[in-house]
Amino acid sequence: MDIIGLIPSFGNLALTIVAFVAALSIIVAVHEYGHYIVGRWSGIHAEVFSLGFGPVIWSRVDKRGTRWQLAALPFGGYVKFLGDSNAASGKDGEAIAALSADEQRHTMHGAPLWARAATVAAGPMFNFALSILVFAGFYWVNGIATDLPVVGQVKDMPFAEQELLPGDRITAVDGTATPDLESFLRVSNALPPAPSTSYSVDRGAQALTVTGPYPFPPLVDSVQPMTAAAAAGMQAGDYILALNGQPVQSFGQMREIVGASGGETVTLTVKRNGETFDLPLTPKRMDLPKAEGGFETRWLIGLSGGLFFVPETRSAGPVEGIWLGVQQVGYVASTSLSGLWHMITGAISSCNLQGPLGIAETSGAAASQGVVSFVWFIAMLSTAVGLMNLFPVPVLDGGHLVFHAWEAVTGKPPSDRALRLLMTGGLALLLTLMVFALSNDLFCP
Repeated sequence: MDIIGLIPSFGNLALTIVAFVAALSIIVAVHEYGHYIVGRWSGIHAEVFSLGFGPVIWSRVDKRGTRWQLAALPFGGYVKFLGDSNAASGKDGEAIAALSADEQRHTMHGAPLWARAATVAAGPMFNFALSILVFAGFYWVNGIATDLPVVGQVKDMPFAEQELLPGDRITAVDGTATPDLESFLRVSNALPPAPSTSYSVDRGAQALTVTGPYPFPPLVDSVQPMTAAAAAGMQAGDYILALNGQPVQSFGQMREIVGASGGETVTLTVKRNGETFDLPLTPKRMDLPKAEGGFETRWLIGLSGGLFFVPETRSAGPVEGIWLGVQQVGYVASTSLSGLWHMITGAISSCNLQGPLGIAETSGAAASQGVVSFVWFIAMLSTAVGLMNLFPVPVLDGGHLVFHAWEAVTGKPPSDRALRLLMTGGLALLLTLMVFALSNDLFCP
């Protein structure tokens, strides 16, 4: 990544900073509130709830004696419980010794093991809960596709003969029966590209044969952040007429040409709002997760396509939406873990690991695409933050949970000296990883 690319103009830099701070603040606030509220329910008193570090710019003390504050450096936050020596929940032995037995029960270090473990685990769990609710919200608002190939909305495309109408149920494509959406997709994927396609449809009580576009036209549905297409200003709704002068009639043809480019610049002929123009784009090498597991390396320009129509949807129920949200979080977490393992083993490039600059640029790019894209990005990042905090590294929540597991097995916590050594080692490891990720931001292509 070229750091100069972060600041093409003051407006873009401002958007990147604001979006990054907003996304991080929301995720940190939810994470720390999980620690705070479960600690409170477990009888552990929080002295300070801070959003940000450094000089305090605003604070107030609530009726429970907790100070809520905003600090000048908005790149994290913490909850300091009674008996903690610092924001990382280090033990203040002198302060705890001065408390009565009843008061010590309300410290993080004097509470029962179950209360401490629940309070520590609550931070990542609240991150996952935020992601689940956001993903579920998308399903509740947008609905989910039915099992039938019914046209919900036909997309606007140039040059396409179009006779399908919303509500048409497609029963066959070029003479091949499509009784359900799965078979329709399978048949459509097997079709050779063509200027038009024949569809058999049920329209009310009528059975008709009509003409429509190729099922997967070279129409842009979305533009991925931090890609060549995003940098060039491509937009959803752009129609690709040709690549390198070669006419294309399907999104698959475009994918094949870009994939075979070997990273060489390709020229797209684009039609937008009645205007036609050429746009040179240089594909970027990327490692993508495969449905069956693992990763594949491909050359991409950052465009996504789909069917020429939006399938009819049905409303997702409350429980169904939550379950789909859980599945999405599980997919993000499993893909992240798989990616990390493949980087460690050298199967994919370590440049896939982003640092703060990369995350900031992604947040700005997501925000520039609208509120929907930005909210989705927050949910993805919240899952990643929750997962990272569960890694068994001292100073992270996962490390504290390992200490609690040790105590559950042996009947006593690790010694104060061992804790200090482990926390120092964990901090060094975390800082090393951050420096490595930052170097990726600066030097990876």
